[in-house]
Amino acid sequence: MNVLRIMGAGLAVLALAACSAPLEESPAPASAISAAPTPVVEKSSRGPVNVVVPEIGYPKRGGGQYEIAAAGGPVIGTAGPLLTYRIAVERDITGLSAAGFAEAVEAVYADPRSWPGTGKWRLRRAGGGERFDFTIYLATPATRDKLCASSYDQYTSCRNGNSVVINVARWVHSVPDYGADLATYRQYVINHETGHRLFHGHELCPGPGRPAPVMEQQTLGLHGCVANPWPIVDGKAYSGPSGQYNDPARTDP
Repeated sequence: MNVLRIMGAGLAVLALAACSAPLEESPAPASAISAAPTPVVEKSSRGPVNVVVPEIGYPKRGGGQYEIAAAGGPVIGTAGPLLTYRIAVERDITGLSAAGFAEAVEAVYADPRSWPGTGKWRLRRAGGGERFDFTIYLATPATRDKLCASSYDQYTSCRNGNSVVINVARWVHSVPDYGADLATYRQYVINHETGHRLFHGHELCPGPGRPAPVMEQQTLGLHGCVANPWPIVDGKAYSGPSGQYNDPARTDP
């Protein structure tokens, strides 16, 4: 599995009211699950070397206890209100620490195609003891249902008030429409659920063959669009018509 890395300086604080209703990607629900280790090719003076990234394992139902990433991060973005977030990884998840997940999230935000690139928001990871505006959770499927408090499918991710909830099952296995491109799906799910926290609702595919808006529920289907994990496409903010499809909930095997 590909591991993402980082970047970002500034200040300002925005007090935001949390929405009461969860916003997520869908309208079913064991045993420990893990993904096979992913070989990563690195170069040395003698040529390519295969390095095995530790597999991520998780039970279907975790205990609801979290490891919080202790270190803060730089401000990402140059304009707009500043929001701070903290990172929490459910302790039952193995093979990925809170610090490692934090690096992956921060690398997504640091990409110029992510939300800070719109010039409307700046984002910074809060360190231990610092105030924060929202929490990004990496949670087991059953804990995802508790945190989302709606659409108890154990499959999708969601945003519920100030909780941005990433289902570890999707982080590990992606979805059919993204195929083997796990890194791109991870970028999508972070940007999509963060987009809800930034007050964006769901959107529709604007036309066959066009990039899917990041706020389309791509976890459930593309509806003729092409997978796209970013809110900025070709250097411009990109969106589709407001609305959502009546896609059936999916379940893991």
